[in-house]
Amino acid sequence: MATGKINVSVENIFPLIKKFLYSDHEIFLRELISNATDATLKLKHLTSIGEAKVEYGNPLIEVKVDKDKKKIHIIDQGIGMTEEEVKKYINEVAFSGAEEFLDKYKDAEKDAGIIGHFGLGFYSAFMVADKVEIITKSFKDEPAVHWTCDGSPEFTIKEVKKKDRGTEIILHIAEDSTEFLEDSKIRELLKKYNKFMPIPIKFGTRTETLPKPEGAKEEDPAPTKEVDDIINNPNPAWTKQPTDLKEEDYTAFYRELYPMQFEEPLFHIHLNVDYPFNLTGILYFPKLTNDINIQKDRIQLYQNQVFVTDNVEGIVPEFLTMLRGVIDSPDIPLNVSRSYLQADGAVKKISSYITRKVADKLSSLFKNNREDFEAKWNDIKVVIEYGMLSEEKFFEKAENFALYPTVDGNFYTFEELEAKIKDNQTDKDEKLVVLYASDKEAQHSYIEAAKAKGYEVLLMDSPIVSHLMQKLETSKEKLSFARVDADHVDNLIKKEDTAISKLSDEEKEKLKSEIESVVQDKGYTIQLEAMDSSASPFIITEPEFMRRMKEMQQTGGGGMFGVGNMPDMFNLIVNTNHELVGEILNTKTAKKRTRLINQSLDLARLSKGLLKGEELTKFIARSYDMIK
Repeated sequence: MATGKINVSVENIFPLIKKFLYSDHEIFLRELISNATDATLKLKHLTSIGEAKVEYGNPLIEVKVDKDKKKIHIIDQGIGMTEEEVKKYINEVAFSGAEEFLDKYKDAEKDAGIIGHFGLGFYSAFMVADKVEIITKSFKDEPAVHWTCDGSPEFTIKEVKKKDRGTEIILHIAEDSTEFLEDSKIRELLKKYNKFMPIPIKFGTRTETLPKPEGAKEEDPAPTKEVDDIINNPNPAWTKQPTDLKEEDYTAFYRELYPMQFEEPLFHIHLNVDYPFNLTGILYFPKLTNDINIQKDRIQLYQNQVFVTDNVEGIVPEFLTMLRGVIDSPDIPLNVSRSYLQADGAVKKISSYITRKVADKLSSLFKNNREDFEAKWNDIKVVIEYGMLSEEKFFEKAENFALYPTVDGNFYTFEELEAKIKDNQTDKDEKLVVLYASDKEAQHSYIEAAKAKGYEVLLMDSPIVSHLMQKLETSKEKLSFARVDADHVDNLIKKEDTAISKLSDEEKEKLKSEIESVVQDKGYTIQLEAMDSSASPFIITEPEFMRRMKEMQQTGGGGMFGVGNMPDMFNLIVNTNHELVGEILNTKTAKKRTRLINQSLDLARLSKGLLKGEELTKFIARSYDMIK
């Protein structure tokens, strides 16, 4: 037997390993099983090229928990190590990797954005164990080796008898980590990190029911047998070719990823690229609500089928973080800070590749089955609109498939919309005015007024629509969006021919001061307009610019205009050509005039959805009195 001392320059490295990674010490199991997987896959490679003269067979990795003796065993049937290799890889290489890692990050805050600890490897075992043993036999014809270390720089190494090839790691679990001696905890970690590892992982056994033998009676119990409980799927859907998968395979894999999701995904995108980087994966478009902040089930990032994180910002373009699925790439550096990751060239290429693939998929779905695409639009529009805002290349590609639905349920691309409304909705300054509503019910009267003019009204109700319109207005010439309740319809699309007022300037001044005296405490800006006599006498509108800036500020952005705490602003447009307005002007008694103004204002407020509470109750009572 030999003893030795690991060459350590960082004093007390083991407490440092434990302390630094304390919040994430569960990753020890991921690391050790990753090592076991590597050892198994290396053997497979060596047997395939004839360098290892052994049978590869059907190896598995076994995890055992011995609660009484406070031990965890991780056993593989892989390449194994000779004594020289143990000295090299465990005492020198692995340790220097751990030391380098700690040296780099020991002064950083715990959650400094490190999203993976690959490279730390074997020594992560000391986060949960106060003693670690390795019993290993190489595929080469050499004696087996037993290495022991008790969490100090001292180790012992000796020859032992071991019949089978491979490595067994034995962890003597420390008093502060006994939670890892619970079967349920180990099963949870295996499911979290190793669910799709490429080598089968055995954790205990389970009872399997067999078919009844011929001639068995109905009341006879079915025979059973104990079988290995393999807790992972070594061949997940993303590792296969799209041509080998059917639609139901993709749906089944979605269920495997998100067992608590009860809605089917709308469609999927299979990623598969080997140049200029390696990346595979499947992304799913789920049904999305308008609340873009709710996100339970996220995209999972893997490195060679080992789970790393579901915090994929910086790797996946931000607008696609609302999708679900899996991305697997050996080319993403995982032991670095997030700021480094975001500046990494390979990561930027991966991000733009994913953006392009998603845009191409959406474009082909639109072309191949437009009807189905339109039916799904409301469930996917938030992702697409967010992408158009945040990624310039996606914005350009989205011209082909971004849809603009109308209040009547028709869908247009921007090009189709432009052709449809150009003749009727171009104003006197040659600007194309796109009218839209955000709420069909609340803005019904305004929509009807616009439709009476033959105008097309879009229904744009996603939470980021104000930002999107701003983007479209700045990227296209002579275009403006106006919500139908932003002004009277004649003012929204100003033509040359304006109506002539029936009232003189003097009468208008008098009328304005009478109305102002009644509504002065209501906060309305009064505008007198000469409109068609059939248009409403009083119309309440919200100025487009200020309302839009307020909406943009609420969903991020627009704050520079200082509108965050501003009250809602409304204009009261008075139609000087309406019969009722003439009656208000000519009424002899102040009491009747006040009643007519209040009633007309409240009707306009009711139409706008602004009449509520006590004022609504008073309006109803007053209206009954008028009927009487």
